[in-house]
Amino acid sequence: MLERFRGADLSSVADRARRSFGDDVMILHTRIVRDGGVPMVEVMAAPATALERVRSRLEAAPFRTLLKEPGARPYCIALVGPTGAGKTTTAAKLAAKRGLFGAARVGLITIDTYRVGGMEQLSTYADLADVPFEVVYDASEIDAALKRLSACDVVIVDTPGRSPSATELTERWRALLDAFKPDEVHLVIPATLRADLALHAARSYGATRDHRGATHMLLTKLDEVPRETGIADLALSLELPTRWIADGQDVPTDLKPGPSRILRAFGLQADAELDWVPA
Repeated sequence: MLERFRGADLSSVADRARRSFGDDVMILHTRIVRDGGVPMVEVMAAPATALERVRSRLEAAPFRTLLKEPGARPYCIALVGPTGAGKTTTAAKLAAKRGLFGAARVGLITIDTYRVGGMEQLSTYADLADVPFEVVYDASEIDAALKRLSACDVVIVDTPGRSPSATELTERWRALLDAFKPDEVHLVIPATLRADLALHAARSYGATRDHRGATHMLLTKLDEVPRETGIADLALSLELPTRWIADGQDVPTDLKPGPSRILRAFGLQADAELDWVPA
């Protein structure tokens, strides 16, 4: 969807992009590169229709106020994704960032009981942020954990990182996650990952007859990406709305609104309402 074109001058490169994508082509980025020591013009281009789809998905992302009615179940946001994507740190950022959910009270649950130190890491973050924290080992413990978090309006669920090929373990924790009946499932993907590998990961967390698939993408490690084109390529490939991005390790400061940041990678302007946080 996102394609790189190189040539001796901008006019000829733009013509090639137009022949590839048609008259609605949009040039996203232009730079001078050297190929064998020879300076060349390089542009990144995509069809305008594809960019409009990205914008429309991002505009669908803002959520309602999350203050729940007394006695109601907390709004459940689950984080899923491959090993090393930064799910646990992101969960801590979501819980600790004051005002992110307006006046909503936030709790944390982990079902990542496999990784050495994972529970302890999130427990430490929860203590520092003064956020209630629960560990769930199997489906029979979910109701009790949610009951202990009944004062919370929002619950963030951290899940173990899994390789798409680890079928048996993946099915086990997906069944556990499904028992939570999450309202949103955010696919946490490092922005350093190649778009084809990210798409493979996304498909492994896709919806099936038995499982709810990812509803949003949450890109992490944006501070490690040298060029905007990598971010744009991921957004085009994953085709999911976004609420937040992470651009560093600091908790909670390195969590930012996602829509405007994603659109900026395409050279597009975002409406202020896209980054709205409920009061």
